[in-house]
Formats: sequence, structure tokens, C-alpha cells
Amino acid sequence: MFITFEGGEGTGKTTLIENIYNHLSKTHEVIRTREPGGSMIAEAIRDIILNPKYEGVTPYTEALLLAAARAQHLDEIIIPNLKKNKIVLCDRYIDSSLAYQGYARELGFDFVLSINKYATMHLPDLTFYIDLDPKIGMKRIEGREKYDRLDQESRAFHDKVRKGYLEITKEYSNRIVLIDGNKTIEEITQNILSKIRETI
Repeated sequence: MFITFEGGEGTGKTTLIENIYNHLSKTHEVIRTREPGGSMIAEAIRDIILNPKYEGVTPYTEALLLAAARAQHLDEIIIPNLKKNKIVLCDRYIDSSLAYQGYARELGFDFVLSINKYATMHLPDLTFYIDLDPKIGMKRIEGREKYDRLDQESRAFHDKVRKGYLEITKEYSNRIVLIDGNKTIEEITQNILSKIRETI
């Protein structure tokens, strides 16, 4: 199974994925990975996308770099592990590009889908979108030592990202499960685990 986790900044995805991994790995072969990144080449591209020192990255370049990192990640990590019948848990995937670049950067869903054609041939079996007011999410990450380029975006930008996610969730309701990010991590973990077990 290929399972992805989506959400804005401060939604607790990293902790949730760790919890899910710890539960599922007792009975299944599971790997954790992330986007952008997940492999050496994709992590190098991640640095260009997110490192604030690369402040000249334009929206189109950002979207294309993400698509390139995703293709490398698919070939090196996701597809080989799925072929070995492992469960792949991925922190972000194509829905992030749709919400951040397609909607918030206003490049359009069609453009993002066209440059991610390879990824659309390998859509997740299940996606969990953790929905949270960006005001709460940004407050949660205030203590982070290192803000990446997207963390530093305006509140209005993060509001648009959320609107984008909500549109995508409606569009792909057969695949995307909306989760209330205001609940406790334990509640969300149990909610996600029960849905995964249903699907397995």
C-alpha cells in the first residue's frame, strides 16, 4: 500500500507518521519517506526548493523542481518498495504540489498535473489530509530552530494553501480522507490506523 499524509505547516504530520509506522511495523513491512526528498538526489533538490538562501526560485521553477524530485523518489524509493509488497508511508506527495504551487502560487491544477504526469500514474491508495487553521499551525512551529522558505511565507499564502487542499479533498474524495487537525495526536493516530486497517 502507498499511503500519503498531507497538511499545512504545524499539523503534526511527522509525529503522526512515526506513530503509524510504529503500530504497523509490528505486523507489516513498512518504510517511511518524505517529499521533497527521500533519496540522495531528491534531497539535494529539496535543499534548492526549501533553503532560504535560494530566494530567487520562481514559482514555475519550484513546481518543476518538485516534479523532478518526485520522479526520482518514485524510481528510487516508492516503486521498488511497493514491488516488494511493503507499505510506503510518505510525508507529502502530489497533493502538496496541487495545493502549494497549483492553488496558492496560482499556477493552476492543470499545469501541476501536466508536469507530474509520471506521478499521476502512481497515485496513493490512501491519502490523509490533516486540516487545521493556519493560524494555529503557524503558532505551533514558532519554536522551530530553522524556518524553510515555505514556512516564511505570509499568513495569506498559508490560508490559500488550506483552501487548495480543501478543493483537492473534494475532487479526490475516493482517495483522500479529511482529518480534523484540532484533535489530539492520539485520537488522530487511532482514526488513521482504523481507516488503514479497513483498507488493508
